[in-house]
Amino acid sequence: MYTSYFGFKENPFNLTPDPRYLFLSTYHREALDHLLYGINDRKGFIVITGGIGTGKTTLSRALLERLDESIKSALIFNSFISEMELLETVNQEFGTDLDSSGKTKKEYIDKLNQFLLKTFSKGGNAVLLIDEAQNLSMPVLEQIRMLSNLETEKEKLIQIVLVGQSELKELLAHPSLRQLDERVMVRYELRSLDRKDVHGYVEHRLVVGGGRGDLRFTTSALKEIYRYSRGNPRRINAVCDRSLLVGYANDEFTISKGTVRKAVKDIRGNLAPEMRAHPWSKKLGRLLPVLLALLIILAGFFIWIHRGDIVRMFSGEETIHLPMPRSKETVAVPVPERKEVSLFLDDQASIAGLFRLFRDRDDKGQYADDRVHVGLFPFSTELKKYIVFKKPFRILLDDSEPSESPGSVSPGSPSDTDSSPRYLLIQEITADGAVVIDAEGRDNRVNRAFLENHQGQRVSWVYPYENKSLTLVKGMIGPSIVEVQQTLRQIGYPAEPTGIFDDQTFQNIKEFQAYFGLKPDGIVGRRTKALLYQVSE
Repeated sequence: MYTSYFGFKENPFNLTPDPRYLFLSTYHREALDHLLYGINDRKGFIVITGGIGTGKTTLSRALLERLDESIKSALIFNSFISEMELLETVNQEFGTDLDSSGKTKKEYIDKLNQFLLKTFSKGGNAVLLIDEAQNLSMPVLEQIRMLSNLETEKEKLIQIVLVGQSELKELLAHPSLRQLDERVMVRYELRSLDRKDVHGYVEHRLVVGGGRGDLRFTTSALKEIYRYSRGNPRRINAVCDRSLLVGYANDEFTISKGTVRKAVKDIRGNLAPEMRAHPWSKKLGRLLPVLLALLIILAGFFIWIHRGDIVRMFSGEETIHLPMPRSKETVAVPVPERKEVSLFLDDQASIAGLFRLFRDRDDKGQYADDRVHVGLFPFSTELKKYIVFKKPFRILLDDSEPSESPGSVSPGSPSDTDSSPRYLLIQEITADGAVVIDAEGRDNRVNRAFLENHQGQRVSWVYPYENKSLTLVKGMIGPSIVEVQQTLRQIGYPAEPTGIFDDQTFQNIKEFQAYFGLKPDGIVGRRTKALLYQVSE
């Protein structure tokens, strides 16, 4: 209903597990790293657990899209199956279904083993991913353990990923499944988002949904969203979806705290009990009569000790002089001074500004392709390194105290006087300084001395990357290698755009990585690609 009103291409808070909407929080990034490590290093069994609505299914779909083409995958999302149905489904997913009518366990396993050996002989790998694995029966789990016996003398032929709710850990701990549990080499418990990740999650979904950038959630609204969702992505989606509906009904493009509260009230019956009341509030209700009685006893004890003073006060024996209020004429009411716009932004404003600058630069819509993810990329470096950046970025300031800013722009805003993180939003680096975006979105030119006085080692920028972005290594050939070589040539390296990852390109990449403090291994992975993107024209 509200999609076209706010200018979205699609509903940004849909509850379907669309991998394009995966927000890589600290925990989701670590979970993905564990999965890729377990698969690429052929660890055999990998278990990912987490609470309801923490994004496990979305993470699983994103994992399958990030796998190399040499890795064959099979996905089982219906975990209420028998042993024979498991073997049949696995063979069907791998494309090795039997043609004969008499299908036995042995036939299924033999056919699967032939497929795995053939894949392995070609340098490939195979992944079996089972979602909602907490619903698997013990006989099926035992059959899965038997599948892991398909191996060579040195390598596992199939990597089995079990994804499920926290109950899966208890299930695997059962004595009858001890052999299976001992084979699990990689485990990770996926947690909900931290408070600081909620605004990034909301902004990420708004961007992927194709918003125009004129819709905004206030800081207090985001705090209210976290208060009720506790960082659970599914609950965040539900609350945000209803908030946009309320905003649409009220003709609002700024989602306030009141709007979120109205949305929460509308869907409160669908939220988990822990969102409706804190556990301590129930305990306080039970303790209130006891506390009240204790307060009455203490008041009586105080009156008894000071009974003499109280009697004299009411009998008139002692005069109590109360301070006289000052007349209205003597009270000076200070006139608030008009505060200038600040260059120092909070976390939410700086992220929103980054995505706005990114969308403004993408005037041709080259990153609107469904295959492209857009995310926030963090990096640690120093001033002399990030002055070569070509794209907009933000700097997390090391200092926590406000200081004078150039010209008529002053840091005199509430965000500059508290202990919350402060950021500089850099639109571009100039020959003598930079162009900084203030709190109202206006350009402000600052000199190099200002940057030196307000610097930090933690920077971040918006980075677009494809779903199946491959790691580039020496010996590879293709257009991706040409792009890397062209970027290296732009920044002064003697690279020729041949499209071949040769020795010269390998050495250039190692020097580039060493300069920015990366491991100089000559491999163009996600971090190296993000830096190449940032320093390219």
